[in-house]
Amino acid sequence: MILANPSRYFRTVARTEAVTWALLLVGMFLKYVTETTEVGVQVFGMVHGVVFLWYCVTTVFVAVDQRWSVGLTLLGLVSSIPPFATVAFDRYVERRGSFLPAWRLISSEPTGLIDRPVAWLLRHPLHAVATAVALVVVLTSAALVVGPPAS
Repeated sequence: MILANPSRYFRTVARTEAVTWALLLVGMFLKYVTETTEVGVQVFGMVHGVVFLWYCVTTVFVAVDQRWSVGLTLLGLVSSIPPFATVAFDRYVERRGSFLPAWRLISSEPTGLIDRPVAWLLRHPLHAVATAVALVVVLTSAALVVGPPAS
């Protein structure tokens, strides 16, 4: 199961984000270099945007559970911006030993204000998935209202 441990879950999301980056880059190549179609950017741009947000939510969620420092968490979030950097960041935190073998907050008592909701979500995986989906939908909707960056 994907949620079996934090490193497997994080790696899956990081790689998915990198794949959507690749698809978006293909779409941008077709739009701007070959000037054949904008469909790739329209479709893969939306897909990448959703997965980008999923990665950011996952990074914060895993960071809280694994007690990452603020600096490491910010580095994880920033790694979502350059293409494929999420994979490099995943390798970095793995080599650094920043993943515990299991979810910390499933078996230990939450101590902080942020730990409590993360612990509850880890102990109720269906609620966690529903919450993550809702959060990504809200953030995606907000991004759609704001609109694309000015060109």
